[in-house]
Amino acid sequence: MNLGLTRGIQGRIFGIVLTDTIMTPQVTLRAFDTWLSERDLSFEAVIVGGSALALLGVIDRPTRDVDVIAPELPEAIAEAARAFAAEMSRAGQPLAVDWLNTGPIAVADALPAGWKHRLRPIFTGSALNLQTLGKQELLLTKLFALCDRGTDLADCLALAPSDAELSQAERWLLQQDASEIWPTLVSDTLDHLRARLGHGL
Repeated sequence: MNLGLTRGIQGRIFGIVLTDTIMTPQVTLRAFDTWLSERDLSFEAVIVGGSALALLGVIDRPTRDVDVIAPELPEAIAEAARAFAAEMSRAGQPLAVDWLNTGPIAVADALPAGWKHRLRPIFTGSALNLQTLGKQELLLTKLFALCDRGTDLADCLALAPSDAELSQAERWLLQQDASEIWPTLVSDTLDHLRARLGHGL
């Protein structure tokens, strides 16, 4: 499967939910863990995006949402997340109703084989347990966003990939779209990133 160059609607680009609200992942997820526990609910998932980087300590900034790529959200968890968002907003801490979402779930089908064996735990609670991708796969998701939308440069820099890691990623990126401009876009974007990282070109 390739991810393609198609834009969604209603605030979604490539499955990523865009909202005006921001949150601190560690704080929000601790509160949501308590919320789930009090309702005898539990959830295990694989997440990517800014929240994953924040939980890993790679970045230190608020994020807009928590992007789940596996599994699909059970209805009970989706309902709990919406109710939690409403309660947080009433308490003066605005949270998007879809702050917990599976917008980028399609990326799981495009990742290199064996990615599930390289998962890393990043949040362990009493009711909520989260993992994220290995470094190379997480880098791929951020590089795709950079090549495709021109976003996430700061996150790519924070991941500090080596020149070898970028070369490995380039082979995967080139498979993600069949458009004529895609190879040039990927090459130019990675060359710019290499220059910013101080890798010799």
